[in-house]
Amino acid sequence: MAQIQNDFEGVLLIDKPSGITSHDVVDRVRRKLKMKRVGHAGTLDPLATGLLIILVGKATKLSSRLMSMDKEYEGTFELGKVSDSHDIDGEILEENEVPESITTELIQEQMNTFEGDQYQTPPMFSAVKINGVPLYKHARKGKVVEREPRFIRVSKYELKSWDKPSGTFFVYCTKGTYIRSLVHDLGGKLGRGAILTQLRRTASNNLNLENAVELKVFEDQPLSEISKYLIPGYKAIAPGLE
Repeated sequence: MAQIQNDFEGVLLIDKPSGITSHDVVDRVRRKLKMKRVGHAGTLDPLATGLLIILVGKATKLSSRLMSMDKEYEGTFELGKVSDSHDIDGEILEENEVPESITTELIQEQMNTFEGDQYQTPPMFSAVKINGVPLYKHARKGKVVEREPRFIRVSKYELKSWDKPSGTFFVYCTKGTYIRSLVHDLGGKLGRGAILTQLRRTASNNLNLENAVELKVFEDQPLSEISKYLIPGYKAIAPGLE
């Protein structure tokens, strides 16, 4: 007997765990809902956790609009290291001493220089495709290929705490911004190098992490309870619209 196709529809806010890809989350939601028409609106690296917008049914049509929304992140970094992926998951290429002269004030001063409109080159360890091949596949072979810089805007890059050699930060930025590249470039400006050690997306425009459900909790729900997690598509873009 053919499997019954469910007819769920809407925007699902998932609190993505670390260690899996955004596509892994989509696959798990598909299996849970027994539906093929499931997508997402904005990738998170395997290291990253937090808000992943999942689109179900006809809501997949909203992908480009939801993907274009500004994002908020909280994260941690370690100064004094450089990795090939710009984060803790990559191969460490350099290790440098962090002097006492690098203070909270100095770090924030350098962070301020990243605020505003700019062009950012996607890192080699990314899913951006060049001639149909993801950059990370080239990177794993030790190849570096030319990448087209992309326009981004960083509205806020704020140091929240500093305890040498590690710090926590907040970023508010446009879509397509690579936070690990912001950390890497900050380390370059400070002359010590830096790697991203944790990252959590906390919001995408009016969609907030506090309204998201953990992936495992979602998967454990009976299908009869799933609808309560789905936001009708139009409300995700224009809350309060009836």
